[in-house]
Amino acid sequence: MRSTIDIDEKLLDEAKVLTKAKTKKEVVNLSLKELIRKKKRERLAVLFGSLVLDLELEDVERLRKDEF
Repeated sequence: MRSTIDIDEKLLDEAKVLTKAKTKKEVVNLSLKELIRKKKRERLAVLFGSLVLDLELEDVERLRKDEF
């Protein structure tokens, strides 16, 4: 999918260096994946801290694979 967005070039360049990505597309995709993983971990931490979870083994396995 093609999109036109305004991205801070300094941030993009720094992310490209840190991730060793070869293209802007790769940097953006890696960044989005990492953001999603981070937010899922944060959400899970809140759930573990606030209530008893009723997780099945399959749920835990999906969490490990980032499919939750």
